[in-house]
Amino acid sequence: MSEEFKLDIVNPEKSFLSKEDVTEVLIPAYEGDMGILKDHISIISFLKPGILKVFSKSGEDKYYVEDGIIEFKDNTLSILTSSIFNLDKIDRRYVSQSLSDTEKLLSKEDLDDQRRFLISQKIDVLKSISSN
Repeated sequence: MSEEFKLDIVNPEKSFLSKEDVTEVLIPAYEGDMGILKDHISIISFLKPGILKVFSKSGEDKYYVEDGIIEFKDNTLSILTSSIFNLDKIDRRYVSQSLSDTEKLLSKEDLDDQRRFLISQKIDVLKSISSN
């Protein structure tokens, strides 16, 4: 019996990724990191800044996402995100500049708790990417 499901990742420019042989996806969701396997219950959730890990027969791929929405239904995982980068191809200058810009945002005093949480998450992830 096959343990695979379909994954579609879409960003504003195009269909970023479509795979039929996915066995597991680890998602940085608001509720915490979430693993999706075949026959997972239907779910809709929001992404927080983090690393999206995709496991398939061809290996493991890692992507940096800043935000988005996921839906899993009928063994198809759909991810809509405004910002996604393959970690193997990410530009280190982009990471450094984004980290600097995000740290400046955190110093603003008029941030609500949710915004402060998301900015802190983004900083932590960008620091972990830049240290690798």
